[in-house]
Amino acid sequence: MNARVFELPPVPAVVLAVGAAVVAGCGGAVPAYDAWLTRAERTEYRETSSYAEVVDFLERAAASDASVHYTTYGYTNEGRALPLAVVGDVEDASPAAVRASGKTVVYLQGNIHAGEVCGKEALQMLLRDLMTGGHPDWRESMVLLIAPIYNADGNERVALTNRGRQHGPVGGMGQRPNAQGFDLNRDHMKLDSPEARSVARLFNEYDPHVAVDLHTTNGTQHAYHLTYSPPLHPNTPPAIDGFLRDGLFPHVTGEIREKHGWEFYYYGNAFARGGEAPGWYTFDHRPRFNNNYIGLRNRIAILSEAYSYATFEERVLATLYFVEEIVDYVHEHAADVRRIVAEADAAAVTGDSLALRAVPERSAAPVDILMGATVEEVHPLTGRPLLLRADTQYVEPMYEYGTFAPTLRERVPAAYLIPADLEDVLTRLAAHGIALEPAGTAPLEAEAFHIDSVRTAEQPFQGRNEQTLFGRYEADRATTPAPGDMLARTDQPLGRLLFSLVEPQSDDGFANWGFLADRLRPGEVYPIRRVPND
Repeated sequence: MNARVFELPPVPAVVLAVGAAVVAGCGGAVPAYDAWLTRAERTEYRETSSYAEVVDFLERAAASDASVHYTTYGYTNEGRALPLAVVGDVEDASPAAVRASGKTVVYLQGNIHAGEVCGKEALQMLLRDLMTGGHPDWRESMVLLIAPIYNADGNERVALTNRGRQHGPVGGMGQRPNAQGFDLNRDHMKLDSPEARSVARLFNEYDPHVAVDLHTTNGTQHAYHLTYSPPLHPNTPPAIDGFLRDGLFPHVTGEIREKHGWEFYYYGNAFARGGEAPGWYTFDHRPRFNNNYIGLRNRIAILSEAYSYATFEERVLATLYFVEEIVDYVHEHAADVRRIVAEADAAAVTGDSLALRAVPERSAAPVDILMGATVEEVHPLTGRPLLLRADTQYVEPMYEYGTFAPTLRERVPAAYLIPADLEDVLTRLAAHGIALEPAGTAPLEAEAFHIDSVRTAEQPFQGRNEQTLFGRYEADRATTPAPGDMLARTDQPLGRLLFSLVEPQSDDGFANWGFLADRLRPGEVYPIRRVPND
């Protein structure tokens, strides 16, 4: 069967039924609604917003509404300032003002992968809705941090061929990596990019309680307009997982079904492994991924994946509706959110047995997955195939692999002793917000990890050859710290993150990423010692 040609709609005249009257916002007069259309809306979803357009949108919003404050929170590799709209009843955009409000803080992030542009457009639309009187009750309990364009450098590298068979925008979109060639959604532990360091600083300074990271899917032809995920690392505080899986996700899914007739579900792809029947597999548990990283920071994190083969307009709307329902639920449970986060921060992990490595865990019984189909269209400008979701769905029972089971655990010590000459490690720990203190001069009882073998990846990944260590801890003789050595105690709020960063057998720590490669040899001792819990 021949593919259909996807025809370009005519360039629209920007006219909306909302009218040209000035709408009164919380902080005064807001320009007519049609002045706030995104580039996607102005072009009938043929194109997506540039970096300059997003910055202009946020700056104009701040100039028009006293409850919107414009700032930046860091820089890209090419020196673009990362824009942020702080929305709520606060004096200004500063972290001090936001934290002093005592309200629940929600961080909304788009465009970590700059070809997945639905979040960038949806967040501008959400900001416009807030300015024109939408969701007035949110301000009672929350401050929103709206960051529509995280991978700003990648956003500007527009090509008609980016994202392959994704259904639009046909005018092209940005690329997946940043200007360094790094996937920013693999950089949250190693912090090799200025963007990842910028967002880590944002979390250290603004300390949001909830974070939402907006994406677009690849792969499986299913029947969900959007899929989602909680943090997947086994060390995520259980109360965060319960809040999402038992409360927010079921509620939001039901609201979307009732209001819009669309189905949302847990993120996954259907495929077979090792000759087994197909299963519904989520992605990776490691904290290099944004929402897993944020979970190890004791914060409520949500991944959103709009369906790649829905139209660009439907993807934007599905993302917008999802964010609205999330924020609505957080508003209704704002006190619970703050309590869950505070209790996670106060619960020291010292002495606990935590996971270092993990594998996908199969559901107890098959679940019903809604599968779908697509029709092929032809891109009008390149002649390349595009896939468009068909109004077809069928149920396929399959086992779900949506959680992870630890395969290696270790007991969390009281502290880690980090030598002064590991300057890069100390700098990155500080960038994550890990509290460090001088080790002093008194001898410490310590344990040393003795390396039996090291397995190094032959091919680099994200600029580094990953390493896997095998060995064992043994009691060391009393160790006298050298001048400049530092202690990182595990009874701090970021103790879970610290554990994953510095344990030698962690599957996403500094050793794994090759930061200590010149010191990791069989028969040697891992340079970071641990101080056992009494």
